[in-house]
This record gives sequence, C-alpha cells and structure tokens, in this order.
Amino acid sequence: SSARIERFLSLSANNNWQVINPTTPANLFHMLRRHMAYPFRIPLVVFTPKSLLRHPKCVSPLGDLTQGGFQEVLDDPTANPEKVETVLLCSGKVYYDLLEYQEDEERDDVAVVRMEQLYPLPEKQLQTIFDKYDSAERYIWVQEEPENMGAWSYLCRKFTMKDLSLVARRNSSSPATGFHKQHEQEQQSIIRRAFNPENEGAPTTPDRKVITQNT
Repeated sequence: SSARIERFLSLSANNNWQVINPTTPANLFHMLRRHMAYPFRIPLVVFTPKSLLRHPKCVSPLGDLTQGGFQEVLDDPTANPEKVETVLLCSGKVYYDLLEYQEDEERDDVAVVRMEQLYPLPEKQLQTIFDKYDSAERYIWVQEEPENMGAWSYLCRKFTMKDLSLVARRNSSSPATGFHKQHEQEQQSIIRRAFNPENEGAPTTPDRKVITQNT
C-alpha cells in the first residue's frame, strides 16, 4: 500500500509506460523477458511487495519459467464457470488472502481473477474472462488500500466492460492504520466482505458501488 500505486496510475496515458503487479515468480520473469524483447524502450513500473518473497504459495514450477510468456491476467485455475456467481478482480498480494479464504470456506461459487498488468489495461484478456463467466451475477474489485487510493480511481476512469463494485478500506489520509492488530482486523473484514457482499449492503457512489466496511 505504501508504494502509492494510484500516483503512477494517475500519470498513465498515451502508453507512456507499463504498470505491473505480478503475483508469481514465473510471471515476473516473463515480464522482464517481454520488456527486453520490445523493439522500443519505455519505463517499466513493477510493484513487488516484500511479503511475497517468503509466502509459501508464491512459487512457480520450473516448467512455468521455461515455457510460456507473460500473462496480463491470471484466471482462477479451480473455478467452474457453471457454478461461479461472483468474480473477484484483484491485483497483487491481496490475492493470496482471497485464495486462503476461498480454500478454507470451499467457495466454488466465487472466482478470483488477478490483473497482473494494470496499465495499459488488458481489455482483450479481461473480455476473455468475462465471456467465460458470462453467467456471473456480480463483479467486484478488491484492494487492500483505502477507497481513495490504490487502483480504484484508475479503474473508475478506464474500466467500462462491466458494472464493477468495490471492496476496500474506508477513505483515509493514510495508507495504513499504524496498528498491526487493527490492520489485521481490517484485512480480514475486506476478505469476508469480498466473499459475502450480499450481507454487507452496497450504497452507490458515482457510477460505481462500494461495499462498506463494518469494522
């Protein structure tokens, strides 16, 4: 959160750079290979939180490194499109918190999709995801940052393919509370609300919906 991703996204225009938030070692590796293979040179902005360096699930088999390429969007590998009612879109390390809850609660009605590339917005790749989950009832953007930070403001401007709701912390002048226990409570609340939006209420904001925080 302290990387202030919203500042980079507010300056993103005219293909001036790429903003990436990778969640696997293989995708980070292929991202670097792709960037070096370009016949042109533009800045590459990469968000790599320290916690993923030691996260037991943030790993890639050797085959993922020796084959394939960078994936702008990573689909949920376990989701059954016929059962999915909610598609959670996220970026970065919050994915692993969502994954843990999904596995613990055995939620096969929710697909967790990662946007590895934020700018330029991977519209074609996202449309493929939406076509796959065409029977889903809701699409929700989940972020750890407060509503006025993170990628939400950028998505409000650029994301037009689906009606998108938000699960995030309340508006704040600081990216974090400063108290570890309170931070963990807020984080757990975010994950619960993402998987149970119908129990939280969703007051509308201009063109979008925000699922309020009740901690």
